[in-house]
Amino acid sequence: MEIFETLLGLLAACVVLALVARRLQVPLAVVLVVGGMTLALIPGLPTITLDPQLALVLFLPPLLQASAYRTDWAAFRFNLRPILFLALGAVLFTAAAVAVTAKLLVPDLPWAAAVALGAIVAPPDAVAAASVLKNFRIPKRLVVILEGESLLNDASSLVLYRFAVAATLAGEVSLGVASLSFLLASVGGTLVGYVLGRIAMWVFTHLEDTLLDILVSFLAGFAAYLAAEQVHASGVLAAVTCGLVLGQQQHVAFTARTRLEMGAVWSFVEFVLTALVFVLIGLQLRDIGERLEQYDLWHLGGLGVAVSAALIVSRFIWVFPALWLPRALSRSLRERDPMPPWSHATVLSWAGMRGVVSLAAALALPANFPGRDLILFLAFCAILSTLVIQGTTLGPLIRRLGLSDPADDEGINPAVTPKAIDARSQATVAAVTAVAEKVGNLSPEQAAAAEDLLRELRQRAKRVAHASDHSGPGVERLSARLDLRLTAIEAARTKLLADHRDDLEHEEMAALMAELDLEEQQIRVAMGER
Repeated sequence: MEIFETLLGLLAACVVLALVARRLQVPLAVVLVVGGMTLALIPGLPTITLDPQLALVLFLPPLLQASAYRTDWAAFRFNLRPILFLALGAVLFTAAAVAVTAKLLVPDLPWAAAVALGAIVAPPDAVAAASVLKNFRIPKRLVVILEGESLLNDASSLVLYRFAVAATLAGEVSLGVASLSFLLASVGGTLVGYVLGRIAMWVFTHLEDTLLDILVSFLAGFAAYLAAEQVHASGVLAAVTCGLVLGQQQHVAFTARTRLEMGAVWSFVEFVLTALVFVLIGLQLRDIGERLEQYDLWHLGGLGVAVSAALIVSRFIWVFPALWLPRALSRSLRERDPMPPWSHATVLSWAGMRGVVSLAAALALPANFPGRDLILFLAFCAILSTLVIQGTTLGPLIRRLGLSDPADDEGINPAVTPKAIDARSQATVAAVTAVAEKVGNLSPEQAAAAEDLLRELRQRAKRVAHASDHSGPGVERLSARLDLRLTAIEAARTKLLADHRDDLEHEEMAALMAELDLEEQQIRVAMGER
């Protein structure tokens, strides 16, 4: 009962902290971590111990699957080279930089233990990145690279981490074995995720039930993760691959109702899990502090600052050459993909927030691991510094650099961009053609209904044609029409509630209100609202 009450209390705290973050216009992850730290310092509150294995299994699969589900596969594939440069190269380079820094400052720490620390803090976290990036408008390619990196880098860091732990405890390590293990874990995880994703798609075609579809969509990610871990493959890559498969096939396998309801359910679960992750990270402060009472406070603070600085600076040292050197050495690459501006490299370097993976990996260290408490403290410092310092300054940095994708500027309605209008025009023509082809095979009553629909579709096509004048009145007319439709829907809803609440059956009223709600949601999605 105490656990249940504590969970409810944490969820209530998440609501309050989310409102604070919105009021202060600060990334939610930052407020949640600081809020968790504050709660940890309140005397009398129960101590919450985060089981690392439970944290990885409970939080990672659904959050990674959800991020992969929304991934633009074409953009991900086009940017695969810079993504791998970061997901593999940056992780190894950062781990090495942190390991050297820790070894120089703590000579008694074994080299393998220092490498384990580097592997723990090296990968930027998918959950942290999504939590911070969604509040800002930056060029789409930067978002694709950052989210793609955070989806893949956990595999490389966790393999390095496992071998560093084994080397520390056993006193030996083989680079060849580590490389082969990484290859097998990556290929195996990807294969398991793809197979489980295809099995889930087959199950969806036989269910034809929205609630069961949503349940299976959750089970698929957990099944992929656990199955991959059972065969010593990468559960992270399995969950990501499964999410990619489901995302690519969603418009084939799911009905419109399933997509709408699944989106609502997943959004809720993502918020709850993300909020709990970062609050729980902050709550670990008390437990960490109690085990480090024998250390000098100033010495600990200096170590935390040094490791965090090495973590942040090493990413800059890697990102700029990784983006520029391949183009400088390859003319064909330079012509196909021109050199990005230095501002893009700066944002990629600064947007390296750490989160639940780093903390869970640190907590998973064996109890007899050399320097375990110190490593856990330094990992916490890395998470806190990157979230608070980088998370809160990323927005001002973007504004300072003048980075703004024209399609994402405030005030631009996604429904009336030139590409959206052209696509809508082609879709309307296809609709008119499909109905016109069926008129000859219909009964007189059905043909009359088809003619009414054709007139409506042709009027819609005419309005879209007017809107194709992208520079002025057509776009304004379409935007005004969408706004007026919202006004009309609200008036209809008010009329139903005011005059027909008593004379309509509950089921009748619910059906009419659902119809209006769906129409309103359709318009708001077209207008780019949430």
